[in-house]
Amino acid sequence: MKQQIDNTLNALFPLNRSLAGKENLETLKYIRKNIPIKIKKIPSGKQVFDWKVPKEWELEYGKIIDLNSNRVIIDSKNSNLHVASYSNPINKIMPLKKLKKYLFYDKIQDAIPYRTTYYSNEWAFCITKKQFNELEKFKGPFKVIIKSNFKKKFMHYGELLIKGRSKKEFLISTYMCHPSLANDNLSGLVASIFIAKKILMKKNLKYTYRIIFIPETIGAIAYIHENLNRLKKIDTGLVVSNVGGPGKYSYKQSFDRDHFLNNLIEKVFKSNFIKYKTYPFDINGSDERQFSSIGLRINCCSIFKDKYYEFKYYHTSKDDLDFISSGNILKSINLYYKLILEIEKSRFLINKKPNCELMLSKYNLYPKIGGSFNPNNKIQIELELIKWILFMADGKKTNEQIISKLKVKNKLFFSIINKLIKKELLAYE
Repeated sequence: MKQQIDNTLNALFPLNRSLAGKENLETLKYIRKNIPIKIKKIPSGKQVFDWKVPKEWELEYGKIIDLNSNRVIIDSKNSNLHVASYSNPINKIMPLKKLKKYLFYDKIQDAIPYRTTYYSNEWAFCITKKQFNELEKFKGPFKVIIKSNFKKKFMHYGELLIKGRSKKEFLISTYMCHPSLANDNLSGLVASIFIAKKILMKKNLKYTYRIIFIPETIGAIAYIHENLNRLKKIDTGLVVSNVGGPGKYSYKQSFDRDHFLNNLIEKVFKSNFIKYKTYPFDINGSDERQFSSIGLRINCCSIFKDKYYEFKYYHTSKDDLDFISSGNILKSINLYYKLILEIEKSRFLINKKPNCELMLSKYNLYPKIGGSFNPNNKIQIELELIKWILFMADGKKTNEQIISKLKVKNKLFFSIINKLIKKELLAYE
């Protein structure tokens, strides 16, 4: 599989992806050759909640030329990152003093930073610190050219629904808008392709998996807008990103720390003897902040190998194919798939009569003589467990979670739920 991963990385790394444009579509068409995604589109200008779908952006080239020597100093053909994504077109002559206002560099001498001008009608060049310092050697003036086009067309995304026996769905999302950045997030995009392949190959799948390839932030917002009713039925999700670096494993928890997904991820790490760092949920990060918003409240987690913000080359040209490896991505794919297998083994009880307390005597579950409460009485202990199990059986907690919370022995727990299932008070979702 490592060779297949390498082939995919090499095919997709050169494409200048952004929020919307032909190279996004080209990426999705490549993905479709590997897994049967449906390519969908949302028109530019469409209102999606508080946002609007952007126009397609296409960069033909960007150059900075010293007119005194007629030397091309910066050329976007050398790196997609030289021109900030969504830069407006420009063709002007200016002195270095004015040009410097539109130049961005990183503290790493030979690294080109990744910058964007989304929603701002601006333009910018990104260069290395070394290139910035060398500009002083040129007398100028400088001719600055960005040939870019904005087209009112579509923002494209990819979607794959893998159906299982249950209608219960899990969301797997990855973002594809970052150009020429290998860990963030070509690694997540490629990993998602191969995670999908593994799920497609699994026989007798229990749950249903919705896998999406979207631009970050606006892509998630637009996808939610277009699929709101479907997504409201989903409780659990994974946002796959930054999985190919040489650093340590970590994971970002969902907003509900007690959600079963956090427990399963820790179980997978521990059972594979992997040391890991835990990041609590916060409102910064990737698209978990969209899926976890009040209107949806999908609990989303991410497993990382060199998390965004945390590695030295984050959002620079040094996050290239030499920084990541197919071996590291494969390890992450296998971890995610082991998590999927844990999800597949999980069972979720649901109370079939969820409105208010049940009249247990109707089902011969309550003592015939009431009014006496003895917490050490065997009948009373079982009665309390029945009430708690019915109270907790919301279809969102695994058996393991309920057992752990109630501190009940497995044998007693399963004898009670089998009794409640026979009486049609409980069911497995």
